[in-house]
Amino acid sequence: MNILILGAGGREHSFALKLSQSNKVNQLFVAPGNAGTSQIATNVNISPTDFNAVKETVLNNQIEMVVVGPEAPLVDGVHDFFLADTELKNIPVIGPKKDGALLEGSKDFSKIFMEKHNIPTARYQSFTKDNLSEGFAFLETLSPPYVLKADGLAAGKGVLILDSLEEAKKELEEMVSNQKFGEASSTVVIEEFLDGIELSVFVLTDGKSYKILPSAKDYKRIGEGDKGLNTGGMGAISPVPFATEDFLKKVEERVIIPTVNGLQKDGIDYRGFIFIGLMNVDGNPQVIEYNVRMGDPETEVVIPRIESDLFDLFEGVANQTLHEKSFSINPKIATTVMLVSGGYPEAYEKGNEITGIDTVTDSIVFHSGTTTSDNKVVSSGGRVMTITSFGETIEEALKTSYASIEKIHFDNMNFRKDIGFDLI
Repeated sequence: MNILILGAGGREHSFALKLSQSNKVNQLFVAPGNAGTSQIATNVNISPTDFNAVKETVLNNQIEMVVVGPEAPLVDGVHDFFLADTELKNIPVIGPKKDGALLEGSKDFSKIFMEKHNIPTARYQSFTKDNLSEGFAFLETLSPPYVLKADGLAAGKGVLILDSLEEAKKELEEMVSNQKFGEASSTVVIEEFLDGIELSVFVLTDGKSYKILPSAKDYKRIGEGDKGLNTGGMGAISPVPFATEDFLKKVEERVIIPTVNGLQKDGIDYRGFIFIGLMNVDGNPQVIEYNVRMGDPETEVVIPRIESDLFDLFEGVANQTLHEKSFSINPKIATTVMLVSGGYPEAYEKGNEITGIDTVTDSIVFHSGTTTSDNKVVSSGGRVMTITSFGETIEEALKTSYASIEKIHFDNMNFRKDIGFDLI
């Protein structure tokens, strides 16, 4: 079978590598892909949100399944586009339709969904510029810190956590009245702050049954000790030590089952990944957010731990036979460390040659922001690549990742040296 993966990062490289190991997969295409995917698949230089170009790629290459990596094409309705097209409607898309993608595309929708289906989450209210004064009044009922979330997609930048009430009011006005995050912040969700330890749990569902993938924890801040600006993610660990069997049972009973059942009750035929951002509050799970795709860099520690045939699982999602598929997880711990460009997450360099990748033998190198130029691998993004390793302990896996990093070089390469510091 020929498969097209939409996306360009480490998540898509992880999918491509895992799918390439299936004897049921013939040819792999990635759009647009990166220097890493080009070694195991054919890159197609199109945007994942250019649906007409996606259609042309699918028809020209006899694609029989499409796997959607990022959220934007799902929120924009790529799955619906396929179903509405007579030439594409029988080609399965792994990823929810537009109605299901609202779980990530609208924070307000997701909070209403959680409330409706009794899924534990923080107290909240939503506001626009038309009821700004009510937003100020709601902030006054909360204790700091104050959590403000842009309703729509804001490239991971639409969440503010503020200690000052006055600053929270000022930022709320900036978001709804002055469109600080564009149209995404025309509605803002204000939430009660949850104090606990964060983790992510991932589910693959065919709309009826589900498989629970390994838990993971990522590290968003650029600086060691979780200091400095937020990033797309500087590293990840899987599994999460504090996600005990008892805690994960609570997650399944209180969050996963009500979510999958709730989607069915609401008439949403959801086929794909559900990323559940959780807070462990005194041993009890509270949902921070849903994403409708895998996270990055969590994918680079979750997918390598899956021992089952990933294509077989995707086939189960497409045909709603996921419950029949065997599913096994490598019990070892996986860690990944992100290498980033100098200056990231602010203005950063591009076009720096990357050397030493081929000397790494004990870790898996997943490319994120890379491309090829004059037969050389060069940086093309802020987050450049992740280095994933296995071990019996977090320390052992991290030691291997950091040893592998010493073999890789590009100008002004930066990475955190304390991934997993809070778990060891």
